[in-house]
Amino acid sequence: MRETAYTYDGTFEGLISVIFEIYSTKQQPLEIKQQKNYTPPLFGETFHVISDSVRANRVIKKIKALDKRFFGQLFRVFLSEKEDREMLIFRSIELLLTKPAAVKGDYRNPNLLRVKQINKEISREVHRMHAFVRFQRLADDIWFAAIEPDFDVMPLIGNHFEKRYADQKWVIYDVKRKYGLHYDLHQMEFIELNLDNSLNAEKLSSDLLHIDEMEYQQLWKEYFDSVNIKARKNMKLHIQQVPKRYWKYLFEK
Repeated sequence: MRETAYTYDGTFEGLISVIFEIYSTKQQPLEIKQQKNYTPPLFGETFHVISDSVRANRVIKKIKALDKRFFGQLFRVFLSEKEDREMLIFRSIELLLTKPAAVKGDYRNPNLLRVKQINKEISREVHRMHAFVRFQRLADDIWFAAIEPDFDVMPLIGNHFEKRYADQKWVIYDVKRKYGLHYDLHQMEFIELNLDNSLNAEKLSSDLLHIDEMEYQQLWKEYFDSVNIKARKNMKLHIQQVPKRYWKYLFEK
């Protein structure tokens, strides 16, 4: 049986459509990659699969019927953007379909162990987003926060902020991935934004901010400085708890 390299549009639905195609044609995938910037292998065929919501939903329904929790873990693997995520998800689904009980915790299997490890990384990043997101009040009374997470965790953090800030209009914008979440007091939705430099900066320019925002940020910084006892400062521990990559989005820094 000749191995085939599969490409897709980069969406989760697109990846699941590839997996449907693989099982329908009984082919063995050489690799599965996003079509964007893909370099075909020297040997073997390359086949691009068009995203198909009907086919993808059939696969998703089957996976959830066997193990809904495991489906959630695989979705998080996809959001990790790891180089090997597509084949890892395929191999994990393959195992689920042949030996459903094995995915309950057989970490002797290297694929399952990797799924567990990636989920741990994702959970840690989600927790940090909950803690380190800093909103700035704009002149039009919308609260704006820029983030730059290691992984694409935006789909995992929205519910937390919707519950916590249900009485405010807000936007959380992923600087790296150029999209965000918008909440308008009624519903959340994903939005694509092409922001200019004034909005794309770590901290917004003063002319975009609400009249009270600059004063608030200064008061917060003064408070932070006042409780920061230099004699007890443990920079190594501080960096472990608040990695430096988050500092540029924290007003107190």
